[in-house]
Amino acid sequence: MLEIGWFTARLFFKGKLLRDPMYFVQQTSFGIGISALILFLFTQANVSLWMSVPISSFIGGLVMPLFLKDLKLK
Repeated sequence: MLEIGWFTARLFFKGKLLRDPMYFVQQTSFGIGISALILFLFTQANVSLWMSVPISSFIGGLVMPLFLKDLKLK
């Protein structure tokens, strides 16, 4: 299992894993932006940090598969 992960990581860093790397960057940026926006809104609402970080991370983790559903690999 570790060998598969290592092989995939090497392909990713060589730039040979994704068909359209800019699509990956764009969609990942959208997900990070949504998580950051939710975290910002929670902090503006004076919600404690120990509660706002896990909630925004959870919501960000829920939306990332929706953003990356059309990701194509080589």
